[in-house]
Amino acid sequence: MSFSRAEILINKLISNKISEDELAEVLAGISDDERGKMYSDALEIYFNRLLKESRPNGEAGPKD
Repeated sequence: MSFSRAEILINKLISNKISEDELAEVLAGISDDERGKMYSDALEIYFNRLLKESRPNGEAGPKD
């Protein structure tokens, strides 16, 4: 599986292994309309993975 540059940088950010230059790249990318979509997609992939890991059997969350 090949990861986009945005996914690689988001994974580094989340795991606290991002360099100062890479963080600057992420911040510039997020504020850029064209590249911002890639970062949004990478974050969506990450959060969807978190949801799937927290509810592996498709169980519903706690009721309000």
